[in-house]
Amino acid sequence: MSRFALIKAALGPIMRLMFRTRVEGAENIPGSGPVILAGNHLTFIDSMILPLVCDRQVFFIGKDEYVTGKGLKGRLMAWFFTGVGMIPVDRDGGRGGVAALMTGRRILDQGNIFGIYPEGTRSPDGRLYRGRTGIARLTLMTGAPVVPFAMIGTDKLQPNGSGMPRTGKVTVRFGKPMEFSRYEGMDRDRYVLRAVTDSVMTEVMELSGQEYVDMYATKAKAA
Repeated sequence: MSRFALIKAALGPIMRLMFRTRVEGAENIPGSGPVILAGNHLTFIDSMILPLVCDRQVFFIGKDEYVTGKGLKGRLMAWFFTGVGMIPVDRDGGRGGVAALMTGRRILDQGNIFGIYPEGTRSPDGRLYRGRTGIARLTLMTGAPVVPFAMIGTDKLQPNGSGMPRTGKVTVRFGKPMEFSRYEGMDRDRYVLRAVTDSVMTEVMELSGQEYVDMYATKAKAA
């Protein structure tokens, strides 16, 4: 049994008990081939729940601090996140975005699922913020379909800045696959990249029911 299967078998029932997790539209995730899962990001536990509700393993970029912690807690976090598919990348500095993009492309070229939060960071107030165009570059470079998803309720169980999450109800909702083959070869056109990204974020907004803010979340946090 792989570590991913072991973690899912061990923690899946606990997650369903704690969060009463409801999954909608899981059949929209293709059973094979490269897929991009793109959704909203409300709180830390999003990245714990998403891998455990998907039949296929989801690979995603995470902060390298998640796997470099000290003590028992640090070791457990590293074991969990690397086991479910997190690939640590130092996203600070000018090369961080390029490293994340290339990592995502490699995962997709291998025929796997790559999960991404187009907002680039957690929402500071529960609203949905403008998506960054890395999601568009990935789908246009690889031809992988985009399956939008929405996390609903996680911010109520673990508000920003809080510690252990409360028990409660979480819904994970997946939308229909989106494909952008009509834009093939246009992954350097900034207008196309923005149009593709905005269309994905519109679907995420419809799935989540969040209010949309046409501003980057990082700018909102800084303000």
